[in-house]
Amino acid sequence: MSNEASQLRAYRITGRVQGVFYRVWTRDTALQMGLSGRVRNLNDGSVEAEVLGSPETLDDFEKRLWEGPPASRVEGVERREPGAVSPEDGFMILS
Repeated sequence: MSNEASQLRAYRITGRVQGVFYRVWTRDTALQMGLSGRVRNLNDGSVEAEVLGSPETLDDFEKRLWEGPPASRVEGVERREPGAVSPEDGFMILS
């Protein structure tokens, strides 16, 4: 990560994003970019990601969320207010 102050951002990703390895893809992409955080499925069929990193890297990550793994079909990426708990080092997939 660069010397820029870290930010915590949260995203809600909609479309065909459950049952297609989207969470694994998100974790792998984030780790490759030096980000930490967590990702989980939501009951409404969407996926939520909370990610910590530099603003520039997070901007790039947000663009990549539109790609997803080959079997996915992303219809929306919405930036949301992050939760109260900051992600620690690493990246967790929550159930």
